[in-house]
Amino acid sequence: MPDETPPGLTLIVLLTIDPDRRDDFLRFETSAATIMRRYGGRIERRVTFPSGREPPLPDELHVVTFPDRESFDRYRRDSDLEALAALRARAIRETVVWEGVDLPPFGS
Repeated sequence: MPDETPPGLTLIVLLTIDPDRRDDFLRFETSAATIMRRYGGRIERRVTFPSGREPPLPDELHVVTFPDRESFDRYRRDSDLEALAALRARAIRETVVWEGVDLPPFGS
């Protein structure tokens, strides 16, 4: 019998942070991650890049997972997340999001 479990949603998120607003970014990120967990979402991995590179790189890359698209959509509509919009706007200059679906690792 085929697996009826819908595939999880994986997001690759590139963030460019205002260098003068790092504290705001950390407050936003911590709060958003807490809200995310209400919907089964999680920041699985965070990667930072050295500054001063040419061409410029984003400040952070996040691998974010949700059980499904519906859970992610509910997270995005959460009133507590919406209340963080001004903090996010101050702290983050640019966000690029790629959506995908996890594949099994090679050799599994």
